[in-house]
Amino acid sequence: MPAYLIVDTLIENADEYEKYKALAKPIAEQYGGVYRVRGGSMDVVETDLWTPTRMVIIEFPDMQSARAFVDSEEYAPVKPIRRNNARCTLTILDGV
Repeated sequence: MPAYLIVDTLIENADEYEKYKALAKPIAEQYGGVYRVRGGSMDVVETDLWTPTRMVIIEFPDMQSARAFVDSEEYAPVKPIRRNNARCTLTILDGV
């Protein structure tokens, strides 16, 4: 069953965040990740619980692959680039 890594990102340093994007994408792909949404325009219809800023959705073959990417040795040195240049909410969801 596929799993989806969903990230809402508020970028605070766009130049440095571009470096993060360039490094993170091939690592996600190495774990079977396929980017389905990466920024782009949004039509936010309701905001009772939260107001999204910039959404990223990466599809993985399963929950184990998504978690393996997030916890990987390859991603470990890249993750601080994101954390130092953006504020994020990250979740992994089982697909159907």
